Amino acid sequence: MGVVAAIPPWNYPHGLAAFKVAPALAAGCTVVLKAAPETALDAMIFGEAAIEAGLPPGVLNVIAGGAQAGAHLVGHPGVDRVAFTGSTQTGREIGETCGRLLRPVTLELGGKSAAIILDDADLDATMQGLRTASFTNAGQICYQNSRILAPRSRYTEVIDALAALATDLNVGNPLDPATEVGPLVSSRQRERVLNYIDIGQANGARLVSGGDTPKDQPRGWFVSPTVFADVNNTDRIAREEIFGPVLTVIAYDSETEAIDIANDSEFGLGGSVWSTDSDRATEVARQVATGTIGVNGYQLDIAAPFGGVKASGIGRELGPEGLTAYQHLKTIYHLQPTS
Repeated sequence: MGVVAAIPPWNYPHGLAAFKVAPALAAGCTVVLKAAPETALDAMIFGEAAIEAGLPPGVLNVIAGGAQAGAHLVGHPGVDRVAFTGSTQTGREIGETCGRLLRPVTLELGGKSAAIILDDADLDATMQGLRTASFTNAGQICYQNSRILAPRSRYTEVIDALAALATDLNVGNPLDPATEVGPLVSSRQRERVLNYIDIGQANGARLVSGGDTPKDQPRGWFVSPTVFADVNNTDRIAREEIFGPVLTVIAYDSETEAIDIANDSEFGLGGSVWSTDSDRATEVARQVATGTIGVNGYQLDIAAPFGGVKASGIGRELGPEGLTAYQHLKTIYHLQPTS
């Protein structure tokens, strides 16, 4: 396809850069990798690894910079394709530029994914799965299962289990292998998350766990794993991406209502369905408007396409689709000359 502008975010700087760089190089493209300001040094290490691997000069080019540098790169006449992972707001701006230029673009954006706990779910197994589906990277992950949909018949049981899970998580030094929840990326991000916690309480949601900064972590931008109960799907904490270790629990009365609540969102990136009946869970999963969804767990598979619908983006990364995104389809017609 030509020159690719690859713009990964700060939350998984190496992995999400590789989602773009690997298929682009495999397709024969060259890449300009624009790092997020928070992880500029990570990108430089990525570039050093490329040099060590023997990549020729000019094939992978690493730059750092903020929004202005990103906007310049996206609109540059020498760029043939853009691949971006980040916020929906920035994605809309990039999409507008690429639309005006008729430039191909892949946008992997925000999410507010729902975890639907069906009435026959094994709660012990479900809580074990939500440790990673909902709290990985301190909740700073686009497909975080942050909306927990619980059957009203087991609502109190689910709330108690989630509160116990949040309390049980090991919060601490991210360099310690035993740590499950580390600090947020910056003081600004911590203030954003704490502000959403204040909004949830002001709107009448019931705080059942967390909601503060852990007292045993005096250094670092930590937020305690937080669970809100009695949340309405119209509440801000249920609709907006918080990007932190904060879960909202919403009650439902029927399977159909659970699906409707899951789909009542501008986002559609991830999600999960939990049940002891895999066929039943799969049928529910098919009806959720999202780009990816898990049954009794959520785990990316690099052999399968990943991406979102609605405000969660356009296009797919990973899998065969992740490679064809960097190739033009060209038809050559061979005609027999007339004598």
